[in-house]
Amino acid sequence: MSKFVYFGTPYVARDTLEKLVGAGYTPSLVITSPDSLKGRGLTLTPCETKSWAIEHGIPVLSPAALDEETIKEIAAYGCAYGIAVAYGKIIPQALIDAFPKGILNVHYSLLPKYRGASPVEMAIWNGDTVTGVTIQQMVFELDAGDILSQKEMAIDPADTTLTLRPKLITLGADLLIQTLPSFIDGSVAPTPQDASQATRAKKIKKEEGELFLSDDSRINLQNWNTYRALRESPGTYFFAEKEGKRIRVKITDATFKNGSFQILRIIPEGKSEQDFTWLAQTGWSVS
Repeated sequence: MSKFVYFGTPYVARDTLEKLVGAGYTPSLVITSPDSLKGRGLTLTPCETKSWAIEHGIPVLSPAALDEETIKEIAAYGCAYGIAVAYGKIIPQALIDAFPKGILNVHYSLLPKYRGASPVEMAIWNGDTVTGVTIQQMVFELDAGDILSQKEMAIDPADTTLTLRPKLITLGADLLIQTLPSFIDGSVAPTPQDASQATRAKKIKKEEGELFLSDDSRINLQNWNTYRALRESPGTYFFAEKEGKRIRVKITDATFKNGSFQILRIIPEGKSEQDFTWLAQTGWSVS
């Protein structure tokens, strides 16, 4: 079995790596983003993929940059190919070329739809009913590589990023494992993407989570889709007012019934989590 390097950082990559190893595909090296400051104490903490790899005796590098020296260090492992899953950094052409078979990437959309950083969020946000995963051959252009395999998945009307993403991680890992034998022996037939059909899934900003509550049915549906899409991160919120004071209110739980977006649980600015009725009971009104 050909040796490979695995690129990945958050839990998405960790869970995929765990399935790969369970199927007999153990990387010679894992590359992650550097440790980051987390928690109230701002403790330097390794990412989920790095922690898992170390626990299972797999060598790890966490370079700040994929520069010439780092590429040489990676190339010294003599691996035939790489696999990238939610790595979080742009992989330069020189590193892609360092692998005889290149680098495979697991992308959580049906490319060329939703190229970019937030394909899962954008599918929900736009009210799509179907999404899927793509195994692509990485090129030095955002999610534009040839398609090696794809698989569709229905989006449940109640799915949020918190429920849909784990299903896509499993689907993507399984499809990757199914695709690897034909990729390794060279029998897979790559399919070029139709660039004219490409859409972008931009990085989502925190302020895009602001909702404007209304009785309008179209706004209700859009609020529901926005809440579902941003449920995991960065979250959704609205503003409330009382006696000239304005506070930000984070939405922690909501539902959609009879065409109405219904907020269930909230965290008012400076407060602990509350039932939505807390606002009216304490004199706050939605602004």
